[in-house]
Amino acid sequence: MQVSKSPAQIPPQPQDCEGFLPLKAVEGLELFNRGHYWEAHEALEAAWRAETGPVRELYRGVLQAGVVYLHITRQNYAGAMKVYHRSQKWLTLWPDICRGIAIGQLQKDLKNAILEMQALGPDRMAEFDLSLLKPVVYEAN
Repeated sequence: MQVSKSPAQIPPQPQDCEGFLPLKAVEGLELFNRGHYWEAHEALEAAWRAETGPVRELYRGVLQAGVVYLHITRQNYAGAMKVYHRSQKWLTLWPDICRGIAIGQLQKDLKNAILEMQALGPDRMAEFDLSLLKPVVYEAN
């Protein structure tokens, strides 16, 4: 008996990065880039739910990055750290650019934000330089 794998368990293939971003994903990226991280999460989650292939995990990774930024803006050190580590499960699967999204750059920006947050520590989160919360670079369809 063979057990079928969920999309999260199937390694992405090069063809998964071809194609267009769905409108909900574009909406989520735009909201993310305006600093509306909760709303971006909702839109990207809708794109994630609508997708059936492995690329759905790309949207999940980006929405998790937005949740990290949301926790940082709310000075929630533990929450940001927890979600950052979780986000890596999905973001590290993808090449530097996938479906027009600069995933490699997002990972670098996210890591820089986390390193700054760690340098400050939980008691100095109010001093975090919010300009380190970079937008997601992507090419619209």
